[in-house]
Amino acid sequence: MKLVFLGPPGAGKGTLAVRLADHFSLAHIATGDLLRLNVKEGTELGKKAKSFLGQGALVPDDLVIAMVKERLKKPDAKKGFILDGFPRTTAQAEALDHVLSKDGIPLSCVAYFDTSLKTITDRLSGRRTCPQCGMSFHIRNIPPKREGVCDRCGSALVQREDDKEATIHHRLDVYEHETAPLIQYYQKKNLLKKTSGDRPLQEQFEFLKNMCLESVA
Repeated sequence: MKLVFLGPPGAGKGTLAVRLADHFSLAHIATGDLLRLNVKEGTELGKKAKSFLGQGALVPDDLVIAMVKERLKKPDAKKGFILDGFPRTTAQAEALDHVLSKDGIPLSCVAYFDTSLKTITDRLSGRRTCPQCGMSFHIRNIPPKREGVCDRCGSALVQREDDKEATIHHRLDVYEHETAPLIQYYQKKNLLKKTSGDRPLQEQFEFLKNMCLESVA
C-alpha cells in the first residue's frame, strides 16, 4: 500500500495519516518531520536544508526529494507508506514518479482531501503543536489531556505562526498556486480518489480505511 495524501493545509491529512499508518503498519512520511529530523541529526542533507531554513527561505525541491528518496529506502517503507506533505509541486510529483518507477514501486492511490474554507480556518486556528516532539493537537477536536501540555513529552504547546488566522489565507494562496495543479496531474494518471475533508475525524478514518483497502484489492 503506497499512498499520497493531497489537500490544503488544515484538511486533516497529518492526523489521518498517523492513524492509518498505525492501523495498516505503514511508514508515515511527513516532509516537515523529515526536515526537522535531518537537521537535528546533522546529516549532509540536513546541513544544507538548515542554511535555507535559517534564512527563512523555502528548502529547494532537490533537497526535499533527496530526503524523501533516502527515507523510502528504510525497511519500514518497503512494507508500504503514506506520503504526507509531499509532493507539493508538479516537479516533486514527477521526481517521485521517477524514484518509484526506478524501484518498480507504483503508487496505490492519491487521496485528495476536498475541504471548505470554514473547516480549514477552524482547524488551523485551533491547532496547537509541540515544539519538541512535533505532536499536534486541536483545542476542540483533539485536546491534550492537560491544557497546553503535550501528552507525549510534557512540553508546552504552541500555536505556530502559520496557523494564525492572519496567515491562513496566504498559505491557501500558495497552495492554490503550487499544489492544486497536482489534482489534475494525478487525475490524468487515474490515481486520484476524492474525499471530503469536512468529515468528522472518525467518519473520515473509516472512509479512508476502506478506500485504502479498495486501492490494493
